[in-house]
Amino acid sequence: MTDPSPHLPYGTPDAPRIAVRGQAVLDVDPEIARLGVTVTARGTDRRTALEDLTRRNAAVLDLVKSYGEAVEQLETGSFSVSPELGRHGRGERVRAYHGQVRVTVELGDFTALGELVSRLASLELTRVDGPWWGLRPASPAYGKARRRAVEQAVERAREYATALGSELVALLELADEGAEDARPHPVAAPGMMRAAGYGGGAPESVPELDLEPQRQTVSAAVLARFTMAPPAL
Repeated sequence: MTDPSPHLPYGTPDAPRIAVRGQAVLDVDPEIARLGVTVTARGTDRRTALEDLTRRNAAVLDLVKSYGEAVEQLETGSFSVSPELGRHGRGERVRAYHGQVRVTVELGDFTALGELVSRLASLELTRVDGPWWGLRPASPAYGKARRRAVEQAVERAREYATALGSELVALLELADEGAEDARPHPVAAPGMMRAAGYGGGAPESVPELDLEPQRQTVSAAVLARFTMAPPAL
C-alpha cells in the first residue's frame, strides 16, 4: 500500500492553480403576484359573528374563483373566532365575538390583478395586502443567472492565464458560493400596497388600480478552481 498524494491547494510549478469567483446579477420581470386577504366579523353572539364571517369569506372565494385561470393558487391560511370580555364588572362576561379568516391568492396573469384588488377591497370588512411580486421556484431566470456566473468565472480565469502567457488546462472544482455555509441570507421585503373595505357592500363598479409589476433581482455566484499550463515567466 502506498500513501495517497498529499493535498496541494496551491498547485505546483508544473500545474499552477487559479481560483476565481464568478457572479451574475439579473433584473427580470416578475412571474407571479401574491395577495393577502383578511375577512373579519364582529357580533354580540358567537352565531351571528360566525354567520357573517362565513358569508363574507364565501364572497371573497367566489370573487377570486370567478377569475378562472388567472388565479394559480387560492389557500385559506387561518381561521379564528374569539370572545371579547367586558372591561367592567365581575365575572367572565362576553361583550362580543371577533371572527377572522385569512386567504392567500396567487396570480400569474397581471392583467386581472388591478381589477381583482379593487373589487376585493370594496367587499364588506375585507382587508387586502400586497401585491408581493416574485418568481416561480422553477423560473428559467435562476438557471440563466447561474450560467452567466459560470461563464464569468471561466472568462476571468482565462484572463489571468493569458496575462501570464499561459492557458487553462483543466477544471478542478466548481461550487456555489457559500455551499459550505448554509446560513440563510436576509432578503429585503418588497414594497406593497394595502387596502381595506369597510362599507356595507360592494358597489356596482369600482375604480381599477393601475399596478406596475416590480422587477425582480436574481443573483448567482460560484467559486471555480482551474489548473493552467506552466507560464513562461
